[in-house]
Amino acid sequence: MAVKDRDRFSTATRLRLLGEQTAARVYRSQTKRQARRSRLTGRAALLALVLCSLIVALAYPIRQYVSQRAEIADLERQKQQAKERVEQLRDLKARWQDDAYAQQQIRQRLHYVMPGETGYVVIDPDAAKQSRADAGAAHRPWYSNVWDGVDKSDASDQ
Repeated sequence: MAVKDRDRFSTATRLRLLGEQTAARVYRSQTKRQARRSRLTGRAALLALVLCSLIVALAYPIRQYVSQRAEIADLERQKQQAKERVEQLRDLKARWQDDAYAQQQIRQRLHYVMPGETGYVVIDPDAAKQSRADAGAAHRPWYSNVWDGVDKSDASDQ
């Protein structure tokens, strides 16, 4: 027993135990490091870097492409509207080439009558009330009459 006790407290035994404990700690830390390191390898990091740089490099050209396609679509829509307007104007020009249509428009717009017909104009009673209301405009300053005219013309456009 004495040999075992002496052996237990000897320097060589203590160093061997200390070495085994240290080796066990190093082995545990290496396995943890390997587990952590295995998640992101150098190849995966390089791949992620290449993908990010591709995304950054292609972001601006893709945005330009999308905006140009939208502009092209808008221009095509305007072109189609212009074609429709040209067709409407051609139809109107063709109608005005017809003497019956021109005569109808002249009679309607200029209040012309044919020889032998009696022309008359129906006065709207509301228009007479409005003209009486405008009679008070003579007592106002000229610039307020001008602004009233501008307001009335804006209202008729809408």
